[in-house]
Amino acid sequence: MLMDPLLYLGGLVVLFLLWIKVKGLDYVIVHQRWIFVCLFLLPLSVIFDVYYYLRAWLIFKMCSAPKQHDQRVRNIQRQVREWRKEGGKTHMCTGRPGWLTVSLRVGKYKKTNKNIMINMMDILEVDTQRQVVRVEPLVNMGQITALLNSLGWTLPVLPELDDLTVGGLVMGTGIESSSHIYGLFQHICVAFELVLADGSLVRCTENSDLFHAVPWSCGTLGFLVAAEIKIVPARLWVRLQYEPIRGLENICRRFSEASEDKNNTFVEGLQYSLDEAVIMTGTMTDTAEPDKINRIGLHYKPWFFKHVERYLSENKKAVEYIPLRHYYHRHTRSIFWELQDIIPFGNHPVFRWLFGWMVPPKISLLKLTQGETIRQLYEQHHVVQDMLVPMKHIQTAIARFHQDIHVYPLWLCPFVLPPGRGMVHPKGEEAELYVDIGAYGEPRVKHFQAKASCRQLEQFVREVHGFQMLYADVYMERSEFWEMFDGTLYHRLRKELGCQDAFPEVYDKICKAARH
Repeated sequence: MLMDPLLYLGGLVVLFLLWIKVKGLDYVIVHQRWIFVCLFLLPLSVIFDVYYYLRAWLIFKMCSAPKQHDQRVRNIQRQVREWRKEGGKTHMCTGRPGWLTVSLRVGKYKKTNKNIMINMMDILEVDTQRQVVRVEPLVNMGQITALLNSLGWTLPVLPELDDLTVGGLVMGTGIESSSHIYGLFQHICVAFELVLADGSLVRCTENSDLFHAVPWSCGTLGFLVAAEIKIVPARLWVRLQYEPIRGLENICRRFSEASEDKNNTFVEGLQYSLDEAVIMTGTMTDTAEPDKINRIGLHYKPWFFKHVERYLSENKKAVEYIPLRHYYHRHTRSIFWELQDIIPFGNHPVFRWLFGWMVPPKISLLKLTQGETIRQLYEQHHVVQDMLVPMKHIQTAIARFHQDIHVYPLWLCPFVLPPGRGMVHPKGEEAELYVDIGAYGEPRVKHFQAKASCRQLEQFVREVHGFQMLYADVYMERSEFWEMFDGTLYHRLRKELGCQDAFPEVYDKICKAARH
């Protein structure tokens, strides 16, 4: 009797393989990608997660990370000095494969630059007296929440997706719904340790020019080998209030009010159309009303953006109590709302109950297996952009997003931007409230052209003294790029530290106009 279902399953596998042979693997990956994702990438993603979680837990418990860290730093210094002895004929970059990064951009420079191997993915120390955690650059947000929350601590700004690394968030940037109080990820860092172009190791703090130049530099001033980040006491729950709003003017006014209210630990908006949004405000607490608890991180729960949309359709305010770690990673299972384009039935209750525990597939594996055809389709018919604009221009900005790309939902996340001397700071000498408008999905505007439409948005963002996150496709010319970003300190330090022959300029590393 046991053989019957096994024979049936074996027959299905044989038929599936024959179908792939007839249609071709490229056809299946492009037109029926969910099959490939569900059968191969989801199980592989689970194996990846289990391996890295157990590895991080064992290393931290055995306290072997600090000793290994010093040895790994010396190995990086040795590689840099060898590059110098060989004449430094090409620029250097990290040896981490481009497909392992969360960014959708394909880093072609990896093939021509000298690859420096940096295998540093350990949490080195949690210092509750100084209230800092010291970590290596490849430590990700999933690792940090798993450890810190178990110790009763958390990061003041903990960017959303599990796989985002400290190195990427320091060298690029990061944001979360607490950023209206604490600023961007760079603003909760207290020290960076870097290996410079001459192979020397330096530790820089807030008093150093290098400390302010590193964020947004994308690894073009040195190799990050450790960072010290502030930590704050954690609570068990987030009391989250959902407030549906209609009318663009009302949405912008209510969102601005909530963002200015420092009694709100968390502020976030999901905009479902030009005139419909849900504004969420939250605070941390150790107590919860039992009948209002919602453990949204459980595998069988609806995707968060779909759950939020229900309050819009019901047109009512509501309050829920969400476990802190579940809240931090509320958009992880659906990769915000990107997974609905990859697994169209992914939010169906049956799929969630049976396979939701394997979701999401690793973004790195999606990149590795996408192929040139899918990459080009995504580039021409898909938008992944985060634009940071002053809060006073939020209404105009949302209208421009609607006009130029027409992608919904939009993610609205406020943040305070303090004055500074790095690449990103407000125009004046005082802190200013900004909003991150995130657009992820297929544009529904007629005759969408990726380059032309994104350049229109980039121009608008420059005009209002905003900024574009550099993980996405950037279409600006060099002069436009340095009009958006302040390169004064960055260029001076590149010259002083000998970076010009050692690392590409940030524009040449990330902008499409330079890479093609």
